[in-house]
This record gives sequence, structure tokens and C-alpha cells, in this order.
Amino acid sequence: MNLRFLDRLQPLGLLVLRVVVGAIMLGHGYGKVFGGLHKHAEFVASIGMPGWLGYVSAAAEFLGGILLVIGLVTRIAGLAICINMLVAVFKVHFHNGLLGQGGYQFPLALAAMAFALIFTGSGPIALDWVFSGGGGQRR
Repeated sequence: MNLRFLDRLQPLGLLVLRVVVGAIMLGHGYGKVFGGLHKHAEFVASIGMPGWLGYVSAAAEFLGGILLVIGLVTRIAGLAICINMLVAVFKVHFHNGLLGQGGYQFPLALAAMAFALIFTGSGPIALDWVFSGGGGQRR
């Protein structure tokens, strides 16, 4: 069965990936930014990292989520989210195992999706595409 016709829908796939990851990160970051930024910084300090990284983490989640949803500086937002989620995997969830209660499957999946966006970019249905003059070289 030849499914090459689906290649034309790749921009839609990137849009869905970007918006879903962005919305999830925006939701997680919102609670930190507007409901306890100082608490999050204290938590980050309690796991052996500098407390100020809690503010960076909250910004990566909240602002990175907004940037992914609108498709602006997608690769940079993806990098920030990927790093943030990998820290969550190894510093917070790893001891619970992959599938245990509080396991690392969800942050690992988000890190992998953000990693993919670093290399694919936003796709043509995004502000990145508009501001870059149509995404670069045309075919």
C-alpha cells in the first residue's frame, strides 16, 4: 500500500505536535508562574540544584509553551523544553521507574517530542514560517 500521499500532510502533523506539546507545557508552567513561583524555586533547590533555576524552569515551561503554540522561535523553545523535561526525568522522576506511580514516561515523552521539534522546526503553519519569508528556499 502506497501512503506517500500523506507526505502532503506533514505540516499538519507538525502543527498538531507543536500545539499539543505547547499547550501541555503552558498548562504546567502556568501553575508555577501564577501559583507559586517561589515554591517551585524552593523545590528545585531541595533536589540539589540552584534555586534560581526554578525560575528558569517555570519560564521554559510557560513561555516555551506559548512560543510553541504560536510557532515562534520553535527550535529554541523546543531546546528549552527538552532540557527542562530531561532534568525532570533524571532529578525528579527517575527513581520511580518508567511506569511506576510518578514515573518518568510522561516527561520523557515530552522531552522526545521537544527534541523532534528542535530538528524539524515549526513547519509552515507557524509564525516562524511567516517571519522567515516562507521558510527559506522554495522548491
